[in-house]
Amino acid sequence: MLVAAAVCPCPPLLVPEVAAGAAPELDAARDACFDAVGVLAASRPDLLVVVGPGRTSSGPGGSLSVGPFPPGTRGSFRSVGVDLEVTLGQVPEAAFTPGRPLPQSLTVGAWLLDRARWTGSPVEGLALPEAAAAEDCAAAGEVLARRAERVALLVMGDGSACRTLKAPGYLDERAAGFDARATEALGSADLDALAALDVSLAHELKAAGRAPWQLLGGAARNAGLSGRLLYEDAPYGVGYTVAAWS
Repeated sequence: MLVAAAVCPCPPLLVPEVAAGAAPELDAARDACFDAVGVLAASRPDLLVVVGPGRTSSGPGGSLSVGPFPPGTRGSFRSVGVDLEVTLGQVPEAAFTPGRPLPQSLTVGAWLLDRARWTGSPVEGLALPEAAAAEDCAAAGEVLARRAERVALLVMGDGSACRTLKAPGYLDERAAGFDARATEALGSADLDALAALDVSLAHELKAAGRAPWQLLGGAARNAGLSGRLLYEDAPYGVGYTVAAWS
């Protein structure tokens, strides 16, 4: 059963080494993410799963993918010019096996857990196709919630990337409304509102968090969790939301 969840954005700029001189601009978001991870630790889960968006085909560098990732999978920030490597959970060096590297979203999640010194439970990863159907996401969440007696989720994903003229997706007048609905749903643990997020609109607005958020909604069915909004803003024209469910 799902006992807690943390919702965090997943830009590499969340990592100070990547942001460099711009790191202070995301201090509030970073601190909120660590607070949300603290809620996960307090729930004492038997299993923690980091969930985020992936891609069905590799882009330049060939490092992004979808599907499950076992404990000990490595990810790095070399694609954004920083020689920094992280590991999904803490496992003995001898247990490492070569495999697919973590996609960007899970790499940022692994970095958060590493900086928070996570030792509470085994950690696995799951990257979803950004175009995954809402019902498929919810069904995957229901499966995850049954993986252990006490399951926690670290849900990584950004809102729209179209909030300003300089945003990655340029300005779209629909973006602010979409982000407001998503943020309200995440902050209040409104499962029906999460399920109702429009898949096509999310794709048009480049809202990569939509699939992981809808997975969370499926995992939380019948769990009786309440939500708390910890942060909401749109730096660089991208919607970032941090929330904690317990």
